[in-house]
This record gives sequence, structure tokens and C-alpha cells, in this order.
Amino acid sequence: MAPGLGSDPLLRVEGLEVGFPTPAGVVSAVRGLGFAVAPGEAVALVGESGCGKSATALALLGLLPPPGRRAAGRVWLAGRELTALAPADLRAVGGRDLGMVFQDPMTSLNPVFPVGFHLAEALRPLGLGSRAAVRQRSLELLAEVGISAPEARLRAYPGELSGGLRQRVMIACAVACRPRLLVADEPTTALDVTVQAQIMALLGRLRREREMALLLISHDLGVVAQNVERVIVMYAGLAVEEAPSAALFAEPRHPYTQGLLASVPGAPGTRRGERLRAIPGAVPHPLRLPGGCPFRDRCPRAAPQCAEALPALVEWGPGHRGRCCRVDARV
Repeated sequence: MAPGLGSDPLLRVEGLEVGFPTPAGVVSAVRGLGFAVAPGEAVALVGESGCGKSATALALLGLLPPPGRRAAGRVWLAGRELTALAPADLRAVGGRDLGMVFQDPMTSLNPVFPVGFHLAEALRPLGLGSRAAVRQRSLELLAEVGISAPEARLRAYPGELSGGLRQRVMIACAVACRPRLLVADEPTTALDVTVQAQIMALLGRLRREREMALLLISHDLGVVAQNVERVIVMYAGLAVEEAPSAALFAEPRHPYTQGLLASVPGAPGTRRGERLRAIPGAVPHPLRLPGGCPFRDRCPRAAPQCAEALPALVEWGPGHRGRCCRVDARV
């Protein structure tokens, strides 16, 4: 459980393992992940592509694409164990208690059906009854997410909308049943900077108005810094550092987190016109993960002891924890 959340979080994940069987062996996308989200809290999962962020989000509702599967672990939402539910019951939870905004709205929205169809499907768990009631609520949802001329948009097809409008439709579908938790998987991908800011402002407003928790999946540290209270940094399927957002950005302690933040334009210590810093090397192949710390081959503090065993996740301070046996060593 995440530090400082007490005994009654809204979402609790323990020992989550996600694997993708291949002819060469099982790719371990998520390894022993545990975290929690409090009611109304905004938490981010961050890291490079392939670190396990999206696999974690999809595993929460059993949406992993075949042959991916949850190999171990338990997930609770509002005290109900999702990992013990039958697929039909799990889908019902997804419709009401947990909403999800996927990475690419163009592939998430069926291009052969208009916006009104997608909203009607999202509203189905509410059992509104008449088509008139569904239509009225759909119009209200479009207006709520900032889409002008909702009457016309209801009849539009996804291909007739801009990327920003498609994402707003996806958000409307995700919050249609007033979920207690919204999972947003890279919600600003492929959007320009102005539209990105608008989408994140919309999610923030909806979260405050509905007292809804948010689990944000992102590789954009600028977006994360401005929109969440707590950050979980993932690397090679593992959580390597977790801290309140302000503490993490002010004083990152894991070498990987420090490398991520140093690679952002405008990072402290960089000068205008200076080349961006990069973390040397590459993420290890998931079928050939090194023994010990998976970051050791890229780490400026690596020592022989880093190859001996995977560092345990330990407390580094109030609400701040991570896994690094050289956390206080000097380079």
C-alpha cells in the first residue's frame, strides 16, 4: 500500500504481475507492482515506453490484449476485489465505478458509428430507459466536456472530428456513469501543446467537480508535474520510486528518476541552447533482464553489489520510497 493513505484507499493493487507469452518465453511487463489511490487523489505512473504503465492500466479491468495475462496479484476497488470477479461482472464494474480513457481515440471509437452511438453504449449501465432520456444525457455530457454544438456532434462520425474533439468524446464516454476512479492512459498523445493543456484542464475540472480519483499514465513529465499529487516511477516493469509530486520533482532520489528529469527541456542545471541530456544505454530486453537491479547497466552509481539482488522497495522519507541500494552514494 502506498505510504500515507491510511487503511481505506479507493484503489489498491498488490503484487501485480503481467506477462505476455511468446515463442521465446514470457515477457514480464509488470513485476510485483503495488500501489494505492485514495478517494479524489490524482496519481501518475511514469516511465519510458515499455516500462509497464499501459499494461498496468489494462490489467486493472482485464483488458489485456491476448496473449497477455495477469499472472499474479490482486486488485481492489472501493473494497471489492476485481481480480476475483467473473468477466461479465468485471465489465459491469468498468461501466460504473471505473472509467478509462485510452491512448488513441481514433482506434478506440468505432469509425462506422456516430458519436451518439458511443455515448449511448457508455450510458447503458445506467438503464436510462427511453431513447429520449439517453439522448438528453448524451447532449449534457458533450456540453460538460466542452464540445460546442452538441446536437450536431451527436450525429458526427469520429473521422469528422479533430483529435482534440475525439479525445473529449472519449472522456465523455469514460465519465458517463460517474465513476469513482478515472484511468487516463496517455490522454494527450498526438495532440498539440495547446490542446494537451485543454484536455488536462478538462480532466482536472471533472475530477474536482465529481470528487473523482485519477490514475494518469504518462511519459510527459511536464504534464505530470502540473496535474497530480503523487508519482510512481516505473522501470522494466518495476516501481523504482514513489513520492509526492512536489518532493519527487524537487529532490528525485533514484538515479533513473534523476535521469528522466534531467532529460526534460529546461531541467535545472541546463543552459539555453545546450543539448538535452540522455540516459546512456537502453532499457534491457524483457526476455533478457539482468540479475540484480535492472537499471545497473545504465546507472552512474552502479557498484558490484547492484548485480547481487533486486533492491527491496524501502522507505526513504515521509511518503517517499524506492528501490536502490546506492541511493545515498556519490557518483
